[in-house]
Amino acid sequence: MVNHQTIGHRTKHLSAEDLAALRENLHEQRLFRREQLRQLAGPAGTRVEERGERQAAAQLEVRVQLTASARMVLADVEAALHRMDQGTYGACHLCRHHVGLDRLTIVPQARYCARCQQVKEAIR
Repeated sequence: MVNHQTIGHRTKHLSAEDLAALRENLHEQRLFRREQLRQLAGPAGTRVEERGERQAAAQLEVRVQLTASARMVLADVEAALHRMDQGTYGACHLCRHHVGLDRLTIVPQARYCARCQQVKEAIR
């Protein structure tokens, strides 16, 4: 069970200005990903009949992968915004220590501190 008082205390390492800048970054990412998904859902730039079958299949695969990636990042961004609203943003999901501002500036939707992220990736 998560102790929300502890998490709330740990997120105080971020100033109001830091949180505002990170929130703005997350909103920009959300807009970008939504627009990306809208464009990917639209019709292809050229007709499939005019391209080779292999090329069309490869482009379709790229489109599918881009769509999946954009959806995943959008979900992460939405989750980070939700954590901000709940007051739990910036707390590592594993160790409960705060995620450093430098990491959040680069990856504002980060769920894990740098150390726990490295451990997670090493396990894969």
